[in-house]
Amino acid sequence: MQDQPTPKIGIVTISDRATSGTYEDLSGPAIEAALRDYLATECVYERRLVPDEIPLIQDAIRSFAEEGCALICTTGGTGPSPRDVTPEAMEAICDKLLPGFGERMRSASLDVGVPTAILSRQTAGILAKSLVINLPGKPGSIRVCLDAVFPAVPFCIELAGGPRLEGNPEVVEVFRPKGR
Repeated sequence: MQDQPTPKIGIVTISDRATSGTYEDLSGPAIEAALRDYLATECVYERRLVPDEIPLIQDAIRSFAEEGCALICTTGGTGPSPRDVTPEAMEAICDKLLPGFGERMRSASLDVGVPTAILSRQTAGILAKSLVINLPGKPGSIRVCLDAVFPAVPFCIELAGGPRLEGNPEVVEVFRPKGR
């Protein structure tokens, strides 16, 4: 049996201020740290930083999908302000949308006492064989949202034609139907 290539994960931080150097990107590293905890499968992680511009967001997501990333997480740009355009950028290029991810992330944030969670427009979708998940830009909210949806992430990636990713059972219980 031929060895499978190491799965790739792409992380896109979308922030005018981090791109300009006004502040350090803490959200991208927070996503990577959480995913390293959740996954028992060794993966290659790549990060990009782009401003809140639809074409640049789309280019980064497309590029990661073309490079074969099984999972692409974005952070930032999911609020109601005029510069928050991440969901629009992602939805315009995805083959399928998965609104249940956003519903679950908002619910989890509300459950931990974040009343402004209803303002967030996080969502997810499939682009080629990649699962794309929009996460909030606040580093502290990333783990809450990923905790809420990650049990479904590996199986979703498989259904989209991506690689099998194993969860770390000490951290998260990944869902798969019996026999899968």
